Amino acid sequence: MIALLIDADNLSSPAWVDEAVETLERNEGAIAIRRAYGSPENMKGLADVLRLRAIRPFVNLPLSKNTTDMSLAVDAMELACLTPRPKLMAIASGDLDFVPLVVRLRERGIRVVCISERTKLSQDAIPAYDHVIYVGADQVLVPEPEKLEILPLAVEVVRPAPKKSVAKAAPVKPATTKAPAVATKKAAVKKVAKKSPGKAAEAVTSPQTIVAAFPNLRLGQWLELSDVAKILHDKKLLAKSATSTKLFKKFPDHFELTPAGKPNKVRLIQL
Repeated sequence: MIALLIDADNLSSPAWVDEAVETLERNEGAIAIRRAYGSPENMKGLADVLRLRAIRPFVNLPLSKNTTDMSLAVDAMELACLTPRPKLMAIASGDLDFVPLVVRLRERGIRVVCISERTKLSQDAIPAYDHVIYVGADQVLVPEPEKLEILPLAVEVVRPAPKKSVAKAAPVKPATTKAPAVATKKAAVKKVAKKSPGKAAEAVTSPQTIVAAFPNLRLGQWLELSDVAKILHDKKLLAKSATSTKLFKKFPDHFELTPAGKPNKVRLIQL
């Protein structure tokens, strides 16, 4: 049995709540218990996704202090005492306050998963969980320095400089003497144009674009290198003549390959 407890005061975006349910079901299986805790305002904003995903809302009492975390923790411990008890509990919140609860649940033999937006998750909370699932990962952009490297390359390749030089030279010298040079320059332009897509594709390939093309890498589990390579080829992130092993070795701080001699599996270390 799997239980999903949502801190709606922390994970308050309908899109991220919907993604949390979909990702958890895809990775772990059917969710038997679905609950959301939060203020009346946040519950109102999540009304549609709670209805569509059959999530029971638990609204806070109108007190001067927020009681969401305590309400969620009490219900989590109550569920842990059931027979049978949940084999896995997913807490959808990035709050550090839930660490004592997570420790107690794990002591009772329950796996605990955290679901959170990357910007809201406290780094000190990560070691307490068995696994962390990030939602809203499509907001991760390619770092600005990589964009700055790509733009000059594209402008240099497509700039029609040879045509301008030919136009100026034509009135001054006979066409018979300039024709070979013009043909040579046009051929060079065609070669550059043919090669430029491959270079551009290679330049934009980064850990972020690789993970965006193959989201299952975010799970941090070992995956078949051939499956990942196929997706990268389909997404034009890996040239036909290039190998996925060479690509991942460019980012040793982000990806790990195994076995060392002839790798056939890969997993994400960090982004």
